[in-house]
Amino acid sequence: MEIDRKALSFIAPQLLDEIIKHSTLMKFPKGAEILKEEQYIQVLPIVLKGLVKVYSRFDDKELLLYYIEASQSCVMTFHAALNNTQSKVFAITEEDSEILLIPAKHLPIWLREYPDFNNLFYNQYNLRYSELLDTIRHLLIDRMDKRLYDHLKKKSLMTNNAPVKLSHVQLANELGTAREVISRIMKKLEIDNKVEQTKEGIKIISEW
Repeated sequence: MEIDRKALSFIAPQLLDEIIKHSTLMKFPKGAEILKEEQYIQVLPIVLKGLVKVYSRFDDKELLLYYIEASQSCVMTFHAALNNTQSKVFAITEEDSEILLIPAKHLPIWLREYPDFNNLFYNQYNLRYSELLDTIRHLLIDRMDKRLYDHLKKKSLMTNNAPVKLSHVQLANELGTAREVISRIMKKLEIDNKVEQTKEGIKIISEW
């Protein structure tokens, strides 16, 4: 399977040659767990096609932290790889995905020899920090109905406005709440003509 260099155009050509030489491109089906909690990181993923969601587990609850889209990587994995520590998160493909797996042992060398490589991860840290602030704002200010609506709209936009094919249990896990809460709010959003639940999935039908 050939690596699409255009998808990695943000990486300097000389470094890209090194990455392609030493890395592996793999296809993962939807629902595949590509990273487990408490494992030591051997490879760093860069998503070329598809979508990956990153979770953290608190007691018996799972909380969605962020998504990894095309041309993005996982900052939590990057941190664990550089420090040779166990992963604090786990990651699952949201849809069929093509992911470039970079051997973690090369990272310290490439970061030293190719300073521009740092920009990828600085940008990712900035992106995740901004998302964290948004999450805190939602938790402190927004009601659960607004949080659920925004979550559904974001997921829909990530998949080119396709219906969101997730159960109420899955949505509850991603938002850190109970299925009963999601079911009650989904009914309210339907009554308010914000969303529609169909056989194809959940559709956004009007703005908030």
